[in-house]
Amino acid sequence: MSTSSSIEWTEATWNPVTGCTKISEGCRHCYAATMAKRLHAMGNPRYENEFKLTLHPDLIELPLSWKKPRRIFVNSMSDLFHKDVPFEFIQKVFAVMEQASWHTFQILTKRSERLMELAPYLPWPPNIWQGVSVENQKVTSRIDHLRNTPALIKFLSVEPLIGPIENLNLDGIHWTIVGGESGYGARIMEEEWVVSIKEQCVAQNVAFFFKQWGGVQKHRTGRLLQGRTWDEYPTPQQPANTEIMIK
Repeated sequence: MSTSSSIEWTEATWNPVTGCTKISEGCRHCYAATMAKRLHAMGNPRYENEFKLTLHPDLIELPLSWKKPRRIFVNSMSDLFHKDVPFEFIQKVFAVMEQASWHTFQILTKRSERLMELAPYLPWPPNIWQGVSVENQKVTSRIDHLRNTPALIKFLSVEPLIGPIENLNLDGIHWTIVGGESGYGARIMEEEWVVSIKEQCVAQNVAFFFKQWGGVQKHRTGRLLQGRTWDEYPTPQQPANTEIMIK
C-alpha cells in the first residue's frame, strides 16, 4: 500500500508489510488496527487478512517509481521489525531504500531489541531515518536500543504520550515527535508532559515536532503548543545534540 499522507511529519506512506500485534500500552487503541478492519470491510484486497501480519512482496520496489523526492513513512500499517517479518524480507526493503537515495525513509518500531540485533547487518545511508515509539517512562529502554544502531538519523515518536517522561537521555538522538492519542477512547495527554519533553529537547539541542493534542475529534484540539506550532526537523548533516534547523 502507498498513499500521500495526512500525517503531519511525513509526506507519503509505503506498506510492504501490513498487520501487527499489540505489545505495549501504546498499542491499546491502535489506529492501524482500526483502519485495517475498515479496509477489510470495504473489500480492499491488501487487507483480506484484516490486521494479521501480511507481506506484500510486489510493493517492495514501489518507491523506485516515485521520481519526486519525498519523506516516506515505512510501514505505517505495521512494524518492519516484527518477529514474523523474515530478515531476508527486511534486507530487500532496506536495499530498495538505499537504492532510492532521492527519498527520505522514516521507519518506526516498538521492537527495538530486534532492531538492535539486526541493525549491524543492514545498510544505513543518510536517507534512512530510524525511530522508536516511546509512549511512557516504562519503555524508555527502547531509546538505548536505538542509540546502539548505526542509523545516522535517530528519532523518537512519543505518541500516544500517555504519561510523563522525565530525565530523557537524548544523547545520539536527532529528533523527537510528540502527540496525543486520537479516536474513540483516546486517553488524556497533559500539557505539562508535553512542555517537559519540549524543554528537555531544547536543553539537549534535539529537534522537536509537536504533532497534535489528539482526542476523540483531534481537529478540534489542533496542534498549537504555547501559542505556536513546533515543526522542527533534523538535517541530514546534523550530528546529534547540535544546532537544529526549523522548517
